[in-house]
Amino acid sequence: MAYSESDTRSKLIDPKIKGSYWLESNIVREYYFTDGRKLIGGKRGKRYFVDYLLTHKNTNLAIIEAKAESKDPLDGLQQSINYAERLRIDYVYSTNGHKIYEHSLKEGKGRWVENYPTPDELFERKYGETTPKAQAVITQPFHFEGTMKPRFYQQIAVQKTIEAIAQDRDRILLTLATGTGKTYIAFQIAYRLFQSKWNKDASERRPKILFLADRNVLKDQSMNTFNPLEKDCVEINGKSIKKRGGRVPTAGNIFFAIYQSIAENKNRVVETSEEENEDDVTAYYKQYPSNFFDLIIIDECHRGSANDESSWREILNHFSSATHLGLTATPKRDDNGDTYKYFGDPIYEYSLKDGINDGFLTPYKVKRIQTNIDEYRFDPNDIITGELDKQIVALEQFEKQVVIPKRTELIAKTILENMNAMDKTIVFCVNQKHAMDMKVAIDKFKTVKDNNYCVRVTSDEGDIGREFLEMFQNNDRDIPAILTSSKMLTTGVDAKNVRNVVLTAPIKSMTEFKQIIGRGTRVFEGKDFFTIMDFVGATNLFYDPAWDGEDLPSSDIEEKQPKEPKDKADMTDSDDIETGDDKPRNEKVTIDIKGKKLKVINIETTYVGMDGIPLKTEDYLELLIGILGKFYNDEDGLREIWSNPKNRKEMLQKLSNMQIDESQLNDLKVIFEAENSDIYDVLTHISFNMSIKTRAERVLHVENSEFVEKFHNEKAKEFIEFILERYKKDGVKELDEDKLGKLVDLSGLGTVREVAQNFGGIPQMREEYFELQREIYR
Repeated sequence: MAYSESDTRSKLIDPKIKGSYWLESNIVREYYFTDGRKLIGGKRGKRYFVDYLLTHKNTNLAIIEAKAESKDPLDGLQQSINYAERLRIDYVYSTNGHKIYEHSLKEGKGRWVENYPTPDELFERKYGETTPKAQAVITQPFHFEGTMKPRFYQQIAVQKTIEAIAQDRDRILLTLATGTGKTYIAFQIAYRLFQSKWNKDASERRPKILFLADRNVLKDQSMNTFNPLEKDCVEINGKSIKKRGGRVPTAGNIFFAIYQSIAENKNRVVETSEEENEDDVTAYYKQYPSNFFDLIIIDECHRGSANDESSWREILNHFSSATHLGLTATPKRDDNGDTYKYFGDPIYEYSLKDGINDGFLTPYKVKRIQTNIDEYRFDPNDIITGELDKQIVALEQFEKQVVIPKRTELIAKTILENMNAMDKTIVFCVNQKHAMDMKVAIDKFKTVKDNNYCVRVTSDEGDIGREFLEMFQNNDRDIPAILTSSKMLTTGVDAKNVRNVVLTAPIKSMTEFKQIIGRGTRVFEGKDFFTIMDFVGATNLFYDPAWDGEDLPSSDIEEKQPKEPKDKADMTDSDDIETGDDKPRNEKVTIDIKGKKLKVINIETTYVGMDGIPLKTEDYLELLIGILGKFYNDEDGLREIWSNPKNRKEMLQKLSNMQIDESQLNDLKVIFEAENSDIYDVLTHISFNMSIKTRAERVLHVENSEFVEKFHNEKAKEFIEFILERYKKDGVKELDEDKLGKLVDLSGLGTVREVAQNFGGIPQMREEYFELQREIYR
């Protein structure tokens, strides 16, 4: 009798692995490398794993696909190759315990082998001859703290960078989606270089590392991440330098600075600390010898750092002998081409789509909201303060050149109507003035009385704004719930529980769009998705084939995509430098609309599927109809499923596994203006063009049927009527199989046993509960 797969592993495969000198510490069994895509209700999609992962000297070298003794050893080969490609592992072995097939991803071909190679043999195949110093760098362990350890893609990013540094590569780029932990990756790289005493002159000293950010909040967050190396960390800022008599700190190994603190640039508008006066800036970085730093890590490096004229470039040029590592969340586009030209192609990329599908980032849906004032046409009835240049005002001119207070109020009111009151929400505005106007408008329509429910967080707020941001980031606090901002929050701000990202300002570039969307992607317990509310049509323009999966020609994107100034406004969080605006800031035109009532005219919901392709309503319906056809052929088939709690739950779970969750099904009720109807009626309408009944109509049918009249026991009848009222009010979730006991408690008619006696016992009451549902959907 042939061994099962489990027995094959323990009795045939394990002995052969150990026979090639692999110790138990080198073998990871059932290595799960993804968390599974987030689904509604706190559930997860499929997690991916390999049967065996073989490691040696802190590097992942091979995976083994195990099959039962009776199976063909090549059965799982292709899947294993796909996994190895994702894990950046060079060798795959597929076996049934007797025959072993080795596939080399380096060579793109395989062969049958008698035994597994030894750990040293496989390590040498991967790295060849390496110097003791290079090997010390490559094999240095990761930093582990408690249960926290690097995710698979973080391990790859660190390892690829370490290998590139060991091979003396001077310019390195990592491109990973926002929320995937780039700063944590930077810490692991620094830690391993620090522990292995890597440096540019190959001496026996620890390296000098400079971590450059462009905002204080990002620098501070980074220093927190580097906390395990705290005693070796030094902050460079104007205040501390002035205390030292104008001398920069040199004692330490890991230095943190925002480039504005150490660069000379008198004409900029930036977020500054109180202690950093714009008009009194010395080029502090020039006090350091050009070879002082071994490694410079440039956070958010797309933000102008590689532009020939940028202030960051001056710093990088001064320290040109150092290794420069750029971190960015945005793939190569026209607006960040300088970055890729400077650093070269990324040594590793991990996209937004990958992060969502692997379960490390939160999925999202888009609500594209259109109003009847997305464009203004002159109306003599309106009160206009100032002089209009043209009779028509386009969307991109609002707030910069033309302010319509009632439009701001309409957007504020619509935001509140499309969110739960205490959902953490960031509203991105045109500039700081617009952010304040939006805060005031939200205050006008909010239902929560707390004075700090909605606050503005921009650079003008100074320490108060930073305190509000810290409160917002604290997941144990509800207040503030809404932040209005302009540029300050577009990058790097780690707020895990953001449920809504609101776009009320035209987006300048694909790069900026990616950064803004990243504010919502971070994973948080109980957060199944986040919503992008788009009032400006930005989401129509900025889906990226390489990053998000939509097959939209680049030429289409480039034609629609406004050009972004390379350095001027890129570093400001206020956007008060209004490029293209001929009017001074204090001469904006204000229009008091009198001629028509302002309103929302359309809300189009877009869902993002497994492949990252955004599905608009009509596409989503087409997809849904195709999927539903797998479950039933006619209305009777759907009714048979839906009227039985067990079958209904099973169908909803299968739909959820196909990325069709209950939230999306409920959104269909909004689309068909059937909020007071059952999902069942929407499905029959979509599938069979049946008329949509309300829950009240279904309840009325049951109340007038023989089903209710058959209960001669008044208490039994009263309980049935109570269930019907709950269903009419709250919907089908009240009819779940596990809700019966709760319904008894809520009815106030007695204990489960007491109420059941009115039906002849618990089994009879349970059967009548099921029969009631068949009657509701009859």
